Amino acid sequence: MTGASQASNPGSIPGYRISFMPAHHALSLIADNQKGILRDIGSVCAEHNANILSIQQEILSRGPDKGCAWADIEIEGCDDIGSILSELRAVRGVREVVLHDTFEKIFGKRVIIIGGGAQVAQVALGAVNEADRHNIRGERISVDTIPLVGEANLARAVEAVGRLPRASILVLAGSLMGGEITNAIKSIQADGIPVICLKMAGSASSAADLVVTDPIQAGVMAVMHISTIGVFNIDRVRGKEF
Repeated sequence: MTGASQASNPGSIPGYRISFMPAHHALSLIADNQKGILRDIGSVCAEHNANILSIQQEILSRGPDKGCAWADIEIEGCDDIGSILSELRAVRGVREVVLHDTFEKIFGKRVIIIGGGAQVAQVALGAVNEADRHNIRGERISVDTIPLVGEANLARAVEAVGRLPRASILVLAGSLMGGEITNAIKSIQADGIPVICLKMAGSASSAADLVVTDPIQAGVMAVMHISTIGVFNIDRVRGKEF
């Protein structure tokens, strides 16, 4: 990989400015569960001008590497990905390093659906069907769901959406939401994540960017909003109810 990819085709237009995006790579590592291992991995990346964008890690609970640390690291802007791979494999305690496509390239943007089981299923039906239309044209949009009950559980889940990688929009599917859930909605909106809410009792719908009565249509609208080829934009109908 060259370390940079051309963002657009300048063609033959005089004076057209070419813009470049830094190379973006994903590395999966298995290493001994020991102090300082992340420091050593980060040092190798820094020495090659690679900026670490995200890290996911856990201790493996099964297989031949049980008890070892697993990490998925996404980096950008490295000078030489081949040199990074070689030096990471030489770090004391590192057992395996594999280069992958990034989650953005594989799964793309994420629609998050939270709420009651029956409503979540209907919103997911609309979202998955609409995502399929876009993904066969080359886009990448994935749909994640979790049915939950209880104000505290829902509020924690909504607030956590702001910490999910690639989360692009939230749909709240239920019959009654408010209180701490409403506060959580406002917190993720401040992070730039729009919220679609089914028509329901409680204050959550008043805080949402858009209220949609039909759950299938709510899923469709969520996908259309984050699509790069869709024509629907929540900003044009913000605060309205359908």
